[in-house]
Amino acid sequence: MDIWVPNYRCKTSGTLAAIIEGLQSEESRWMSNMFRMYHYPQISFTSQSLLLSDTFKFPFFYRTVPSELHLCAGIVSLLKHFGWTWVGIIASDDENSLRMLQILREGIEQNGGCVAFIETFSGSNLMTLEKIPKRVMDMPSIKVIILCSNEENIFYLLLLVFIPGKIWITKTELKFPLEAKEKLNITNTNLSFAIVKKKIPSFTKFIQEVNFSLLPSDYNTELWWTGLCDSQCPKNMKRSCSPDVKLSYVLPCNTNYIGKSVSVYNAVYALAHALHDMLMSGSRNTTRTTEMWKLYDYLPWKLHHYLKNVHFKNNLDEEIFFNENRELNTDYNIINLVYLPKGKQHREIVGSYNPFASQGQDFIINEKAIVWGSTFTQTPPQAKCSESCPPGFMKLTRKGEPICCFDCIPCPQGEISNQSDMDNCMKCREDHWSNHKRDTCIPKLIIFLSYEEALGMALTTSSIFFSLINAIILGIFIHYRDTPIVRANNRDISYILLISIMICFLSSLMFIGRPEPMTCILRNTTFGMTFSISLSSILAKTITVVMAFHATKPGSKLRKWMGCRISYIIILSCSLFQCVLCLIWLFTAPPFSYLNMQSETGSILIECNEGSMIAFYCVLGFLGFLASISFSTAFLSRNLPDSFNEAKYITFSMLVFCSVWITFIPTYLSTRGKYMVAVEIFAIQASSAGLLGCIFMPKCCIILLRPDMNSRKYLTKNN
Repeated sequence: MDIWVPNYRCKTSGTLAAIIEGLQSEESRWMSNMFRMYHYPQISFTSQSLLLSDTFKFPFFYRTVPSELHLCAGIVSLLKHFGWTWVGIIASDDENSLRMLQILREGIEQNGGCVAFIETFSGSNLMTLEKIPKRVMDMPSIKVIILCSNEENIFYLLLLVFIPGKIWITKTELKFPLEAKEKLNITNTNLSFAIVKKKIPSFTKFIQEVNFSLLPSDYNTELWWTGLCDSQCPKNMKRSCSPDVKLSYVLPCNTNYIGKSVSVYNAVYALAHALHDMLMSGSRNTTRTTEMWKLYDYLPWKLHHYLKNVHFKNNLDEEIFFNENRELNTDYNIINLVYLPKGKQHREIVGSYNPFASQGQDFIINEKAIVWGSTFTQTPPQAKCSESCPPGFMKLTRKGEPICCFDCIPCPQGEISNQSDMDNCMKCREDHWSNHKRDTCIPKLIIFLSYEEALGMALTTSSIFFSLINAIILGIFIHYRDTPIVRANNRDISYILLISIMICFLSSLMFIGRPEPMTCILRNTTFGMTFSISLSSILAKTITVVMAFHATKPGSKLRKWMGCRISYIIILSCSLFQCVLCLIWLFTAPPFSYLNMQSETGSILIECNEGSMIAFYCVLGFLGFLASISFSTAFLSRNLPDSFNEAKYITFSMLVFCSVWITFIPTYLSTRGKYMVAVEIFAIQASSAGLLGCIFMPKCCIILLRPDMNSRKYLTKNN
């Protein structure tokens, strides 16, 4: 009787080099713990468990299939391609499935998706499965469900595929019992990921010619033979699976074993190449003794180094080597399992996923090849908690719900979204604004008082018209300069006043058109200077009238001030004072043009900024001071004899002037943009027209229409 003693080998069989196995993931993990004790390399051609990628816990584990980590990435890519952001996950409660669930959830959420529900069940307690179908049926809005479970447990979930209106994504192909296939009436869509199956040259011939009698007589061989012979074949195809007959007719019926054979083939050849490299490396060392060679034979862990570094080409001309996780770089096929009448199934390859390809080339899908379930009204079906937000809208996550459940709200003014499902709207540049649909930034409308628009044309026309009237009046005064009425009203001062008023009319033209730095400087200073000359001229005329009347009194000391000297002093001094104010203004904070982007929505106002508002109001204040002095003086002298007196007309003109500018200030402050400029132009023209009309129009009427009144005799008679 054989007695098994740990760490002793009593038989004379050859040294065990490594283990090649095709166990399930859980079984591979258990076996790996035992093999690790003796440092035996373990090569699996079926286990895809995520947990086995841990090279620290499983230092001697290799596999010729990829890890399910890449499978998770492939599923996420599939969801992303179709825009499926609202999915459910059903998983068994084993450690590997729960780890896969966690990675899937993270990948889905990183790509903007949400997991609507997660249901777990125990493979050892089938009672936990009862609630899952009802939970799935209670959520008709969830169209896509991912199944995370090993092949044994997924058998218990087959009932779920009968629930209509669902897309099932699995990591393995669903397989139904033979007795259930005839009763299937499934209208759903199933997409599964399967490792690419390739045919090895000459392997087909081997399968066709294999004879059971030549195979080892053990349980695994019998199981393999039974699986090969139990495949469904067309009824008209003859076959015989007796142990002494070749399987020449079986091959077309069952290709499942042929597909898996590539992984087995790579595992065997990887081990063979590693052993070859190890032996060749040892043969080059001639210094070893016989005892050392025997010791070397008893150290299987030596093979580990050569397995890690094995690199060769197989018969498919593929580069075979283990990556840092000791697995082969293998890609997946995406399978669409189509359920046909009478329990038949059709397996259609509709895409592929190669995690090791360059970005953009790793995921390929042929949507036209997918057969969608008959219950779907839209193809491809949509799986979203909320409808997509079109351009011009942004997502607003509903309170207390996942980020995939949101409302669409329009972008605020000045912001856009040019793509669907944007989390935030993008602000337009400062000189741009959003269009009506809020999906494009367009240049803001440039606004200024131009000559082309109706308001600008009207103000330009009025300015030129009043300037012509002013020029005509000046011409009349020059032509009739020797007449009594012209001479009696201080002819030279009248000329200065008329010229300054005409410049006031023309200066308003600088307020029209695109504001430039130079026009901004000139228009306010020109306006201030010309009006100060006009008002100082009126003040000089008024004071001259008063002095002329009082100088006629006997012994008056004002007689020596008579003449033009006092008038010129008044005009010059007032104008110089205003000039000093303007120079201070220009040297401290001069006016400048700027783009006002905040005043009007969606528009850019090109304006002249006064620079120093204090200086601006000082200029206006001095004009108001001159106007008030002129008005007071004229009002007090309104009853002087008519032959010398034009104080009545000056009083009325100053009343018009002051009324215009008093109403100008609140109106100017309450308007914006080009209308503010229009108000200022109107005030300039209205006040200038008031001076021109009230002072000079009555005299022109006498000169042109009543020449009899323009004589010394008439003036003497009235006096």
